[in-house]
Amino acid sequence: MLSVIDLAASAARTTEDIFTGASHAMPNGRVFGGQVLAQAITAAARTLPPERVPHSMHGYFLRPGDVTKGITLSVDRIHDGRSFSTRRTQAYQEGVPIFSMIASFEDEDPGIEHGAPMPSDVPAPEDLAGTEALDPSRHPLSLRVLEGGPIERRYVASPIYDTVDGDRTPHQGVWMRTRSPLPDDPAIHRAVLAYMSDLTIQEPVLRAHGLPWSTPGLKVASLDHAMWWHRFGRVDEWVLYTQESPSARGGRGLATGRIHSRDGRLLATVAQEIMIRVPDGS
Repeated sequence: MLSVIDLAASAARTTEDIFTGASHAMPNGRVFGGQVLAQAITAAARTLPPERVPHSMHGYFLRPGDVTKGITLSVDRIHDGRSFSTRRTQAYQEGVPIFSMIASFEDEDPGIEHGAPMPSDVPAPEDLAGTEALDPSRHPLSLRVLEGGPIERRYVASPIYDTVDGDRTPHQGVWMRTRSPLPDDPAIHRAVLAYMSDLTIQEPVLRAHGLPWSTPGLKVASLDHAMWWHRFGRVDEWVLYTQESPSARGGRGLATGRIHSRDGRLLATVAQEIMIRVPDGS
């Protein structure tokens, strides 16, 4: 994960800053959206001093990416003000855009402060089962993704890889952290938080309708993604990602999420809309 987030600066120059990156393997051969989010925000941050940090991004997934092909990221320095900077990042493969993002960065200043509290009735991650508790005969592809991936996940309710157990509710909570310690660089932790933000955010839409990922004929694709960084937090320590879906209609589903540190600080807010096609055509 860190190797794909750590972009190479290109000697090529237009009116934009150019970076190049690679993708880590995925079983379906498609680039993971969270990876592109992390690469795009990293590329934009490379054009700014470290004290000017990201506070929001809005992106659109334009085409599926191919993990076997390199990614070129171009950063347009739209605006630099006294306190805020705006950057547009486009990700390309073979000259065709696959993702487009506008992000805003700020110099953090003191001011008024409040944050939505973390739910108080959530079990600790140590009290929840990890992926090793999944039956490998029923979840071979899921286990390959989960156990081979860089992010450890523990669901407050059961995961929905093969079945949707319990109530069909548009809510869920997931504890997450990286499997290995990360460097202290705050920019890395912010980028990895963006990576994490695309994990499981689609699932409240599916859970509400009793649709596991293994449903034959199910098609899900992320359309757009928004994220607001509120406070810094380490992502190699447990964070709680609570998610809900307020609406699904017309082949689209909306999900929102909040990410809290284990001590209850609100680190980020996320929103994503997905395209969803189920076998009966609804």
